[in-house]
Amino acid sequence: MFQRPQHLMSRFAREMNLIYWEEPLDIAANEIPFLQVRDDEDGRNVRIIVPHLPNGMPQDAREATLKRLLDAHLASHHGPIVTWYYTPMMLPFSRHLEPDVTVFDAMDELSKFKFAPAKLLDLEQELIDRADIVFTGGSSLFEAKKDRHDNVHCFPSSVDRAHFCKARARQFDPADQEDLPKPRLGFYGVIDERFDTELLAKAAEMRPDWSFVMVGPVVKISEEDLPRRSNIHYLGSKTYQQLPGYLSGWDVALMPFAMNESTQFISPTKTPEYLAGGKPVVSTPIRDVVRHYGQLEGVKIASTADEFVAACDEAMELSRHPESGWLAEADLTLSASSWDTTQARMAGLMADVLGTRAGANAGALLVAAE
Repeated sequence: MFQRPQHLMSRFAREMNLIYWEEPLDIAANEIPFLQVRDDEDGRNVRIIVPHLPNGMPQDAREATLKRLLDAHLASHHGPIVTWYYTPMMLPFSRHLEPDVTVFDAMDELSKFKFAPAKLLDLEQELIDRADIVFTGGSSLFEAKKDRHDNVHCFPSSVDRAHFCKARARQFDPADQEDLPKPRLGFYGVIDERFDTELLAKAAEMRPDWSFVMVGPVVKISEEDLPRRSNIHYLGSKTYQQLPGYLSGWDVALMPFAMNESTQFISPTKTPEYLAGGKPVVSTPIRDVVRHYGQLEGVKIASTADEFVAACDEAMELSRHPESGWLAEADLTLSASSWDTTQARMAGLMADVLGTRAGANAGALLVAAE
């Protein structure tokens, strides 16, 4: 998935050496732990690190091994280091580091997700206490974190408009979409506990002549739990570069998120991306979507299946008439949203902590990512 971390880090890599440390993968129990190290394929200044640990290793041994591998990799580095966390679960093997700046970029309330580790909340509090700066991925998260640290800043999801504007031009349909009947209503993203499968099932039943196109991996829920109808099409994972091609072939873009604990604080990047692609959006009443986009004619909010289908009918009519003004209104809202601007403002705040911008540009950024 090419989301907030990738957008921001690809931009930070223009001025810093970026080390992107991912979650460990399991190997056979009799193998020796190692780091898989690869440089970014697009030539950006990004080094991607994937630890490989023997299956069945006790937790304390895993953390000790990760600490040793991390220290060995950083041994040759000289100069300032910024540690940037997306998950507090990386803290146990990196808390001994003495970075020049520690950043916690909270893009989700991870403790609300399925299978969240029991110690996550304690580790998050430790991370907040250690952090010099806390960023949040939306207004709801900001409200939840602002009283827990004295240097918290809200940076809602931005958008790469040039990339998604490609969907406004006529494109050849991808092979697995070209034969699907129209109208098409689509979603791209992770299909997990945040996705309202019951809402999708009811909408598909109410409109058997509509094609519901679901693009993205199924994670943490069973494939057997997904609604199966002849007009629901699961196309699997696609690359970031492929998304405009799929979006271009849709009439309406969907955000059928369940209203539960895991969605209480989300601020989906899809909202501005769908609009940049020229598609009207129908969403369940996610707080940050309603707050930031609910006033737009091109964004419809619906709670029940009946409301959702009715909103899709309205959105489909808008899709037929982009000249009516709804798209211009959306473009005006998006004009103030840019990943370049967001990253530059974050870099400025980091430089304030370091004391000089030159110091910020001279070092390395270690990203603890999921």
